[in-house]
Amino acid sequence: MSVETGTQERNAAHAPPRVPSAAAPSAAAYVPNRVFHIPGYWAFIAPVMAAGLVPAYASARALPVAAAVLAVLVAMLIGVSAKVFARLERETARNAGQRAVVMLLGVGLPMLLYGAAAANWARQQGEPFWIGAVGMAGLAATAASLLLARRSPAMLTALAAVWLPLVAGAGAWQGWCILAIGTVGGTLMAWRQMVSYRQAMARRQEQQRVHQRAFDILVDYERTGQGWFWETDASGRITYLSPSLGDVFGCPVEALRGRPFVELFGDDITGHESAATSLNFHFSARAGFRDIVVSVAAEGKERWWSISGSPILDGCGAYLGFRGFGWDQSERRRSQERSSRLAHYDSLTGAANRLQMSQSLETILNAPDEAQRKCAVLLIDLDRFKQVNDTLGHPAGDDVLKQVAERLRGAVGGMGRIGRIGGDEFQVILPGAHEREVLGELAGTILSSLSQVYPLDDKRAVIGASVGIALAPDDGVTSQALIRNADLALYAAKKAGRGLYRFYVPDLHGDAEERRQLERDLREAVATGGLELWYQPIVHTVSETITGFEALLRWTHPRLGTLSPARFVPLAEEAGLIAPIGEWALRTACRDLANWPESVSVAVNLSPLQFANPALPAIVTSALASAQVAPSRLELEITERVFLSEDTSTEATFAALKRIGVRLALDDFGTGYASIGYLDTAPFDRIKIDQSLLRGATAPGSRNGPILASIVGLGEALDMETTAEGVETLEELELVRALGCSHVQGYIYEPPMPLADAVARLARGLDAGTAGSHALRAPRNAILRKIVLEADGERHEALVRNITVSGAMVEAPGPVQPGASVTVHVEEGQAIPATVRWRDGDRIGVQFAAPLVIDTPRRMRPPVPAIAAPPAGDAPDIRRATR
Repeated sequence: MSVETGTQERNAAHAPPRVPSAAAPSAAAYVPNRVFHIPGYWAFIAPVMAAGLVPAYASARALPVAAAVLAVLVAMLIGVSAKVFARLERETARNAGQRAVVMLLGVGLPMLLYGAAAANWARQQGEPFWIGAVGMAGLAATAASLLLARRSPAMLTALAAVWLPLVAGAGAWQGWCILAIGTVGGTLMAWRQMVSYRQAMARRQEQQRVHQRAFDILVDYERTGQGWFWETDASGRITYLSPSLGDVFGCPVEALRGRPFVELFGDDITGHESAATSLNFHFSARAGFRDIVVSVAAEGKERWWSISGSPILDGCGAYLGFRGFGWDQSERRRSQERSSRLAHYDSLTGAANRLQMSQSLETILNAPDEAQRKCAVLLIDLDRFKQVNDTLGHPAGDDVLKQVAERLRGAVGGMGRIGRIGGDEFQVILPGAHEREVLGELAGTILSSLSQVYPLDDKRAVIGASVGIALAPDDGVTSQALIRNADLALYAAKKAGRGLYRFYVPDLHGDAEERRQLERDLREAVATGGLELWYQPIVHTVSETITGFEALLRWTHPRLGTLSPARFVPLAEEAGLIAPIGEWALRTACRDLANWPESVSVAVNLSPLQFANPALPAIVTSALASAQVAPSRLELEITERVFLSEDTSTEATFAALKRIGVRLALDDFGTGYASIGYLDTAPFDRIKIDQSLLRGATAPGSRNGPILASIVGLGEALDMETTAEGVETLEELELVRALGCSHVQGYIYEPPMPLADAVARLARGLDAGTAGSHALRAPRNAILRKIVLEADGERHEALVRNITVSGAMVEAPGPVQPGASVTVHVEEGQAIPATVRWRDGDRIGVQFAAPLVIDTPRRMRPPVPAIAAPPAGDAPDIRRATR
């Protein structure tokens, strides 16, 4: 049974063919029915019987007696009624015995009557007519043998019945012997045929079951919609399609028959050769094919099929058409596309990944035309992104990254390609030549866009970014060199203060090597105890007594000397060292505090990364317990950077620290984003006013004074203490005192000092006025003037901040260390010998070799024997006093 035939039979009803049920006759029950079966064409025995009378009449030259004629007529009548007996056998006979009875009546009885008629006629005519009777019976026997072929029982019955009357009429024992032998032989042959036929029918039934099972499997496979079958004629037109394809094309499959098979498809998977071209080639060559991937020319979602086929040949080898199958490859293709996309695109942001960005850059740099090798690479690193992950969680961080990618697409537009090459690192490739001014404007747009607030459901986050830019071929002709130099420019932007962009310059290589060396030295210092804490007094404004110290981190580098935290703390944050450094500073400050008077406290700065650590309250508790210090004597200074993420864990950390009993201070107030809002949400005990608000606050027309007054008033209203940081002149001291600041911290009283000096300072008492600086110090004059500082034959540009008759505070970057002899060049011809007494970062304190006199002219003069009265409005000047 062919697939086509079976499918066409059920096509109209769209139902699988009927499978024989258990009630249907089995092979074993069907074989006897087939053996005893009376065929409808047994009726042809009647005309054969009539024809047998002709030679008999010619031989006898006389008509048979009436009995013989009646017997022949009855026999012919029974033979003509063969279909009646056949229906009777099918509908009434239930077993082999009943079928045998029907077969004896329908086959044996007419043949017996015919043989009896021949024998009766022979007895009537005498001995010579026996030959005619035998011929008459022989003709009927021959016809019966032909009509009942392969039905041995029926054929044996017919032969025995027709010959039995003749043998009986002859009365010779030889006839009986022949009849007996023939009957026995025929019986054996019939039995053998029955066995053989039974076996053949069993094999046929088994084959039918196998074919039916295969057919049902194919039907089920078609119904899944994943696979289907097709067939064409010799001209390539459709002769058969699986019914399931009707749903795909939106019409019955009958409507598709007769159409060219290739019209069902679009382009194949390569996109270079159409499906029609590929299939027509195989059809013309009459060559089989496998797994040709084609798109389906049907409306709706995109579909892809893989089809296979082979030519159909008849028994003589003539070509009839093609037959094959197809299966749906859409999901596999979509999976391959997803895999390909994952290999070239970032799954989170949809931007190109590192691999694709690298390939794109290589394509540009390896272009055959030199003019096409020009491009610009921008590396973008997000600032403070780790705090978003640490405080709001990684889902919020993922949301921020998605928004960053969208903002980059908006800023870059069609100028180039953006990609995400790391956790919080992005890259932009701009093909072609670009002016640096244009690139600077683009970098500024990117920085402005990325620094805007990021909405996150019911929260928000604020981050920043830094950008490094390198150009090809100026800054590199290979992708490795270009990316390395863009990374150096990025680090320069971050080092300059973040939120900036920088172009690559060759000097950055030296800076990068210096940074790597400094990071190695810092790791060694952390491991070997190379860091130390210096302490700067915090003085009560009214009583001028020391109430505490601020612990300041210092690192005495073996080659670079004393380094301020501004130099190495950002490096520690990048290198992941801030957590162990911060814990060490906290424990060390508590241990030192344990040896100081009970009225003295200590303030320790916390990095935002430390504050984001859920274990911070436990670390603070452990440090206090180990040092046996009351929690109220420890003050933790926190910058408003910890609020940028606005996470609920921030509030939980504040609450936990307040339960411990430590004091909290908001550091660098007035320099951030929205400090007033933070005062309302966080339980601070102190506000520390940033020193930048004090600079110029005493100058006429300055607005810093009213700002300071507002901050102090705000602190009083919220029942918070206020500390003015960086007070350096008497004018600044009098201002903050008049405004009502509760505490003062700065060089006006004491600079930061090592632990030994702090202990010695406390040993002299807590009175800041008698500590050797304020009460006995000559008046300081705040000025801002460039000078040249000469040390060991080398000259360095410097800046004078304030001056007294005995010394000055100078901003002097360079390797000048305490104890060094220097010369201060005020202007041409004026050289003032001095000695460096202290250094704090880039600031140094110098003591003049001889006292100076503050005069009024704007420029420095040689020493004069007297001090002239300053005209009103002139700035102070510096000169040597006469001895």
